[in-house]
Amino acid sequence: MGISQLGYVGLGVKDLKAWEQFATEVLGLAISEQGSDGALYLRMDEYHHRIALLPGGQDDVAYVGWEVPDVQTMEALGAKLEGAGVAVSRVSSEEKERRKVYDLIRFEDPNGVTLEVFYGPLVLARPFQPTRPITGFKAGPLGLGHVVLVAKDLERTVSFYRDLLGFRISDYVHMNRPELGRAVLVFFHCNPRHHSVAFISASLSPKKLSHIMLELNSLDDVGTTYSLCQERGLPIVMSLGRHSNDYMVSFYVQNPSGFNIEYGWGARVVDDATWVVQQHKSGSLWGHVRAQA
Repeated sequence: MGISQLGYVGLGVKDLKAWEQFATEVLGLAISEQGSDGALYLRMDEYHHRIALLPGGQDDVAYVGWEVPDVQTMEALGAKLEGAGVAVSRVSSEEKERRKVYDLIRFEDPNGVTLEVFYGPLVLARPFQPTRPITGFKAGPLGLGHVVLVAKDLERTVSFYRDLLGFRISDYVHMNRPELGRAVLVFFHCNPRHHSVAFISASLSPKKLSHIMLELNSLDDVGTTYSLCQERGLPIVMSLGRHSNDYMVSFYVQNPSGFNIEYGWGARVVDDATWVVQQHKSGSLWGHVRAQA
């Protein structure tokens, strides 16, 4: 056993009010609670939260939380990391309470992204209710969705996530874009979701986070939200399209922090017994037309 899912993401944001409106009125996420430190917790399933909005940040990822099933798995992973020379820290009871988990360990990946491995998430008894008329999100045992992060050193990053954290490579995408130049993306899975994390080797963005993907239960959920974004004049960064590797039908909208939310449906799943690593020369089978600068 090892990491089982993408449990949560913490985002340091400058405009908490704009984020609250975007998350609830557009994405359909629900507010679970607001912490005494001002953090706003966003819910999408039975978990207390999947996204935490932290006021006063730099509009970038603050931390990424990876779930393991029990304390033995967490301790074994911590020992493996320390044996490889990675600094692993423990946290206070107050920090565990802020994360709404029983326990966690903390360390950094090769790109300076703070990672947390935890077990014992807080699960709420009351059912999740979307805040606008959509059927809801495909989360649960598959986790939040996925994050795409910027890799300063792609080879070192791949080794860290594959050899130390135990992620499995799903596939590679090689692209040439005017704004990126030649870019390589590597996609990793830790459960049947095609990828829970991916890395891009080149980006003009100074941010560590490229985008967060939320998967919906219905294609109509994606379509009505796409129309809503158009009606509100929100910046659609990439139009509706279908990816070549995971087959996700999705679009990308810019959030109040300036990076993207991918909102999608219909991704295929990975069966490790039969999956074969692939490579692709295009990110999409159709659509995903980038907005003109």
